[in-house]
Amino acid sequence: MPTRHDRCTLIAILCALLAAPAALHAQAPQPAPAPAPAVRFSGYLQVRQSYQDGSGLATSLNRVRLGAAGSPAPALSWKILTELRTGAVGTGRASVSLQDAFARYQRGVVAVQAGQFKTPFAREFLLSITDLETPNRALVVDALAPKRDLGAMLELGVGLPVTLSAGAFNGEGVNLTANRDSTILAAGRLAGRPRAGVEIGANVAAFGGDSVRYGADAGLRLGRLALRGEYLRQRRDGGIVDDAGWYALAGVRVTRPLQLVARYEELQQREAAEPVDARAWTAGGVVELIEQRAKLTFAVTGREDRPVTGWVEAAIAQLQLRF
Repeated sequence: MPTRHDRCTLIAILCALLAAPAALHAQAPQPAPAPAPAVRFSGYLQVRQSYQDGSGLATSLNRVRLGAAGSPAPALSWKILTELRTGAVGTGRASVSLQDAFARYQRGVVAVQAGQFKTPFAREFLLSITDLETPNRALVVDALAPKRDLGAMLELGVGLPVTLSAGAFNGEGVNLTANRDSTILAAGRLAGRPRAGVEIGANVAAFGGDSVRYGADAGLRLGRLALRGEYLRQRRDGGIVDDAGWYALAGVRVTRPLQLVARYEELQQREAAEPVDARAWTAGGVVELIEQRAKLTFAVTGREDRPVTGWVEAAIAQLQLRF
């Protein structure tokens, strides 16, 4: 029969065995806490020098934008883009304008996006302004593209040769959270790459009780040559004459940093509050000073608003820095 001393020894051994795992766990190296999701900051600056008949020489900050993006989970991402604006004539106050603010969930070739962002309409508007070959977008794109809005969008075929994008938006434009007329803007775009160097697309946008906009575009790259064109049209409810316009652009890569560009365009909005019947041309080019970081865009432009004015020419030089 165990003595009192034996019982005490046995209890001590059992206590030591029970405490050992906790001690070993405390001494083992602990895994580092999961790092916080990385936030990527980016932005760009466009400084412009222009000369125009009648107004002379002028320097301006064409765009100053700062953005942040992140991916807190493998299938989830977000983006915020702001624009810093100089003081407007009459107010003298600078301001900050929200451009993009959205969350995106993507699983394979399907993606859902919600917030404020570019509506899926007009190839040249969907192209980042930092990648544009000319100082300004085409007249018809500025006039008829719905641009940014608040809403939600579904994309099918992300990363595939054919992509379908469709969304519903307030139809009020940027930074207007209320849908004042209780109708929506429905917009969709079908884009495809049938073969290397070839891009085609078609889009439609319907403003409830107002108008329907539609258009098509195509692009071709053959070695050093790049061609792109787009046609957009708007039918107003109760209108007689549609708004319509088009542009055709050609670019030639002369050397690795230098591309020469020419564009011709027309726009008619005869039933708009301020009617437009214009044609314009642009001739210039782009010099990549530092690849993906700095470039110089230069152009000579001409515009005729018929039948009021003759051709009005301007010269533009713009330095762009990306970071």
